[in-house]
Amino acid sequence: MKAKIVCVLLVCVSLKTIAQEKDTPAKTVVKVITDKFPTTRILDVQYEQLGPSNFDSKLFGDRFEKGRIDSHDRLKVAINVPFFASESKRFVLTSSLRYKYETYEFGDIYKVNTTVPFTREKEEIHFFAAAMSATYVSTLFSKPIVYNATATVDGNQENVQRVKGFVTANVVLKRTENTTITVGALVMLDPSSIIPLTPLFTYNHKFESSKWDVDFILPQRILFRRELLKNGRISLGTELNSESFYLNLNTQNLKGVYELNQLELKSGITYEYRLSSKIIGTFKGGVNNVLSTRITEKGQRTNRYVYDQKEDAQGYFRFGISYNPF
Repeated sequence: MKAKIVCVLLVCVSLKTIAQEKDTPAKTVVKVITDKFPTTRILDVQYEQLGPSNFDSKLFGDRFEKGRIDSHDRLKVAINVPFFASESKRFVLTSSLRYKYETYEFGDIYKVNTTVPFTREKEEIHFFAAAMSATYVSTLFSKPIVYNATATVDGNQENVQRVKGFVTANVVLKRTENTTITVGALVMLDPSSIIPLTPLFTYNHKFESSKWDVDFILPQRILFRRELLKNGRISLGTELNSESFYLNLNTQNLKGVYELNQLELKSGITYEYRLSSKIIGTFKGGVNNVLSTRITEKGQRTNRYVYDQKEDAQGYFRFGISYNPF
């Protein structure tokens, strides 16, 4: 799995309230997306700290190293700017920039079949991405539908590394006062993708005579949410996240540019609070389970990995602040 999970999120829930007449279709789409996913807002800054974790790794299928990651931090900045809309407001072009700064500090590390520990210096990772996205709102068999096409260029501090893309379509199957169901599909325009075609499904339901609702998005999340305090919202549940970055390696076994792809399952609590009409603060905390960490040659599918790492579960917390005019 790659960061394509993030791409899915940009459009897979955009139809929840598209049938409302008080807003233009495109504006309604933007409202729904930015409400659910802070990284799609005009400006979003997040800082995440993960607790210590033990790891065990393999290189080319053979046992390689085991040891401890003492600390792991991430800083993310996202900027999204819609710069063109058609007269009907059904077609919108958006440009996006992403920056991630990631650091690792290590404890004792052991090579296979040795009892003499060593450690590594602090590792610092920089990741950049720029994207152009086109969204079109229409109807299909009298049902609202959103089409999206996105092209992304990404890289690290060394160079631009890859060009990727995807297209999606998502349609409303059911919409009532309390329940919304959508289905769709995503097609990856990336030769390294293991699954080029991914089905999309969302289910949102507000319980009768209750402040709680359930928000389910396949394959990314299940959350139970409710308003808490005048300007706040609390969420409990589990989210699937994907992280990736590039590594320029020059070792005895690995030489060249490689990609690290990590799949994480985060379970816990989220609290969002509206500091003003356009500024939202977020806190997340809980348990992070690393499902997979693999390194592949740049552009290769993740099932053709050269390095595989397993990690213990770890605690985590995240603070964020974002600007959202919608």
